[in-house]
Amino acid sequence: MLELLLCSMLTILPDYLYRRLVQGKRFGKEITFFSVWFELRWGIITCLMLTISLISVIFYFHPSTSSATLFFRTVPIISEGVGRVAEVHVEYSAPVAKGDLIFKLDSSKQEAALETARRKIAEVDASLISAEADVLKTEGQLQEAKSSVQQAKDELDVKSELQRRNPGIVPQRDIEKLQVMVDGRQGSLDAANASKRSAELRVTTLLPAEKASAEAALAQAQVDYDKTFVRAGVAGRVEQFFLRVGDIVNPLLRPAGILIPEGAGQRSLQAGFGQIEAQVMKPGMVAEATCVSKPWTIIPMVVTGVQDYIAAGQFRGGEQLLEAQSTARPGTIFVFLEPLYKGGLEGVTAGSSCIVNAYTSNHELISSGKLSATHSFGLHAIDAVGLVHALLLRIQALLLPIKTLVLSGH
Repeated sequence: MLELLLCSMLTILPDYLYRRLVQGKRFGKEITFFSVWFELRWGIITCLMLTISLISVIFYFHPSTSSATLFFRTVPIISEGVGRVAEVHVEYSAPVAKGDLIFKLDSSKQEAALETARRKIAEVDASLISAEADVLKTEGQLQEAKSSVQQAKDELDVKSELQRRNPGIVPQRDIEKLQVMVDGRQGSLDAANASKRSAELRVTTLLPAEKASAEAALAQAQVDYDKTFVRAGVAGRVEQFFLRVGDIVNPLLRPAGILIPEGAGQRSLQAGFGQIEAQVMKPGMVAEATCVSKPWTIIPMVVTGVQDYIAAGQFRGGEQLLEAQSTARPGTIFVFLEPLYKGGLEGVTAGSSCIVNAYTSNHELISSGKLSATHSFGLHAIDAVGLVHALLLRIQALLLPIKTLVLSGH
């Protein structure tokens, strides 16, 4: 309607003034309801053509959408295992800081496993003390075996020397017995050495390995015990938390509640523009938004990103061929916008619906001096008609509460 009024002032009004001032025709006399088309046909036709062209230029180069929302991320509150709720530390809706305890599961099984792991470590420590004593014991036995071997060797050497000097003075049978004794005691010495090495290996290798395994089991038991405490991973607010003591929690069925991170929905606005604006929407474009939850307010925005893919075209590989007609409706160009000034979205409720206008700017291209005069004038005109769209957005912002509260049957 605003475009039609503007175009009529440039077409129909001059045509009427010509008829009135030059030809002397007046409304109600020569110009009536039945002859107005014939008298003002050039102005009316030109007005319609100009209006259609103006609307096309405005909506193409300065796109608008009402499909804009402050999307925000939520974090499901779930445990890592199945269990019965033993304690609940937050209400239905409450703020939480990072690391705050939300609820606790029954941990009797985990506590028993934790105590068993601790006892295992204590048992290994006791075995280590006993093994160290065994090492000392084997060292004594080894020293005793060495002394016995040395004594037997000395006695054998003495009698062998006597036999060498005075053959027949020592019976050969005694020398053989002494040799057997030396060999036997040498075997005992080797066994004592083996016992000592075994005791030392038990102290230095076997028992430390058992202790490391026990400590790993303790760490695993501690992890399982800690999993019974469900804490907030980020600072935010818990909403719709219905969990109560005695409930069974299963992470495969449903979350216990929702955690909304702090500042969610206050950093950027996401909007879906028509596919025809794919060549126009670029990062860096200036935009304006007005939101239902903050009426009568125009929020300056800037386009920070344009998604290169349209969600309506996505598919997952399966056993059936794709059918183009299965797409219910064309998808949109997904655009990310952020406030031009700090705190621009303050007061806008996360998840609020908004109306967004984006404006094409050709200032840098015009000021480069590389364009012809006609081309520069056309780009000036395109930038100038953005004022009409900005005015329409302000009218929408003004009428939005009336439309919502009165005309929608509230």
